[in-house]
Parts: sequence; structure tokens; C-alpha cells
Amino acid sequence: MGLASAAAALPVAALSFGCYGAIVLLGKIRGLRHGTEFLSQVYDRIIDRLGRKILRDPRDTPALRVMVSLTVTVVPIFVIQMILGKLSVLLVIAFYLSLYGLKFQRFVRMFSASHLEAHRRQGFFSGGYDRIFGRYLEFFLGYFYGNMPELGRTAHVCLHHKENAGFDDTRNTMSYDRTNRLDFLWYVSDNIWTVLGLAPYAYFRAKGDEKNRRRMLRGMAYFYAYCIAVFLYDWRIGVCFVMVPILCMNFINAITAWVQHAFCDPEQPDDYFANTVTVMDDVNFMNEGYHLCHHHRSALHWTEMPVHFESLRERMRESNSLVFRDLDFFKLFLELTLLGRMDVLAEKLVPWDPMNHEQKLAMLAKRTSVRMP
Repeated sequence: MGLASAAAALPVAALSFGCYGAIVLLGKIRGLRHGTEFLSQVYDRIIDRLGRKILRDPRDTPALRVMVSLTVTVVPIFVIQMILGKLSVLLVIAFYLSLYGLKFQRFVRMFSASHLEAHRRQGFFSGGYDRIFGRYLEFFLGYFYGNMPELGRTAHVCLHHKENAGFDDTRNTMSYDRTNRLDFLWYVSDNIWTVLGLAPYAYFRAKGDEKNRRRMLRGMAYFYAYCIAVFLYDWRIGVCFVMVPILCMNFINAITAWVQHAFCDPEQPDDYFANTVTVMDDVNFMNEGYHLCHHHRSALHWTEMPVHFESLRERMRESNSLVFRDLDFFKLFLELTLLGRMDVLAEKLVPWDPMNHEQKLAMLAKRTSVRMP
């Protein structure tokens, strides 16, 4: 399953990054670049105005931008394909570009917005709009990404944030060598049971949590019914529009879970202050990189994370929490597991007390050496 997920994700990645390269070249045409920037600014102004009207908190307008963009691209493409019946390669390409965007940036934005939506007790929308759209990302748009309902609101919030990547967490990585590519593929294979809802369902059943067990069962029933219906309609459409997104979701989801809690302290392996990383880069959409702050106060609004980070400095120092600059989670995965360049990570590490390069390397080796059965 790990190889299948990688095989599904790699062509999509090639398409996403290849089109990004083409857009960069087209961007050198001044008139085209200026026209695109103008349209983007007009679009942003429309979304800002709309956000003030329909959102509970206008600060969540970036999430609304993602939802609108996906709704006017992904949904019509899927509907057109279903109406045509015969699989269209052009529609498949358009579908993947609409889902994942250039350099996977649309997926990153969807992932962050959906993640935060899961932590909102009443979702993003206000008043009557909430009754219409509800948890729009998780319970509607998520289907197109292969993201099952209740994986956010129930599995992520009520399982992952309860266990904090500890021994009982279905996304726990401590039994794997986080610097080993083969171990990562095994983890991807195991992660599919979480993506399909079976592992969280088993967790809630074992804990006697009937409310969340029923939620997971309902989410699984809806999602499986959707998958089966598309495959029965046309198995080729099912493969391209259902199976590939599920495998891509499994692969990308595994990457984020793999690195967000990769650096465990052997002396306190279940301390989430020690095992949760913070990454900071120029594009930190909805402050997703402040992962430790999010685990500490998951209900805190994303715009308040930088201030909360400052308030946690002393406790982070005591736990020796790891902070990396000029990295996002994918680059962290690239350096830690795919390339194994600890030298690069040591350069990006921001220590709490003065450390030379060798001391940084020793600490990184120690924090990735923990392997629990």
C-alpha cells in the first residue's frame, strides 16, 4: 500500500510541479503577469467583502478563498465528467490541477483550512449560512480529496489531540526509524487504516467511546457509499477520481504526521512539548507551522499563534522543543527522510541555548533514535 500510494502521488506531483514551471515561464511576460495580478486582487476584494458577511470570524477569509476556489473548479469538473460518462484525460488533468494546485499549494491551503475547521465547534460560517454549508470542507469538498468525513472533527480532534502522538495515537511514529525511507513506506502502508477510518473506529471502540465510535461509523458509511457509487457508475472514473485522491491523501497525510512529531526525547517520549516541532518559513499559511502552539491550545485562533508562541518560550526551553527556520513540513521530510541531510537540519535548527554544529547534530541524532515497540 505504501508503494501504491507513492505511485499515485508521484505522477500528480510531476503534473503539479511541471505546470508550476510553465507558469513561472509565462510569468516573465509582463502583460500576462500584470493581468493575472490584477484579477487576483479583484478576486481577493470580492472574497474579503463576502467573508465579512458570511463568516463567524472575518479573519478566516483565507479559508473562504480556498473553499470558493475549489467549488468553482473541482466541483464543475467532477460533475461534467460524471455527465459525459466516458473518462476524459483532459478532465482528469484539470481535476488534479484544481485539487492540488501548482507545487501542491492548493492542497496545502485546503489541508490547513480543513484542519482548523475541525477545531471549530460550529465551523466557519455564521447564522443561516452555517445551516446551508456547515462543515463545508470536511463534509463536502473533502470527498474529492479522498478525505473521509469525521477524520477531522472526530479522529483528529478527539483522538490525536487527546493522545498527542503518544503510544495510543493511531498516527504515532515512534515505532519507526524516521530517518529511514523504507520505514516511511511501511508507515504509509499502516496509515491507510487511519485514512479509511478503521483505526480510529477501533480506537474509540476499545476506549468505550460510543459517541465517537458512532460518528466514525457514520462517516465511513457515507464515504464508502460515495466510493462504491462512483466505481459502479464507471470503474475508470472511480480509479482516477476516487482511488488516486485517496492514495494521494494517504501519502501526503503520512508525510505531515511523520515529521510533525518526529523528534522524540528518549527520556520523555510521550511529552508532546518535546516531540512536536515548530517550522517557520515565508509561506506559513494560516500559521500551520506553529504546531506545538496548536497542540497546547487547539481552540486558539490561528492569527494568535505567534503571540502564543512567545508566551510558551520558557516551557519550550525546558522541554528543549525543536524549532526550525526556513523550512516547511515537506522540506523537513525531504531533508530528514528522503535525503538524510542532518547537516542541513542542524543549520536550520534554532536552539534555545548556544550550540555548535556538532552539538546540534548529536541532539538531532538522539531525538530520532527513539523507537518504541
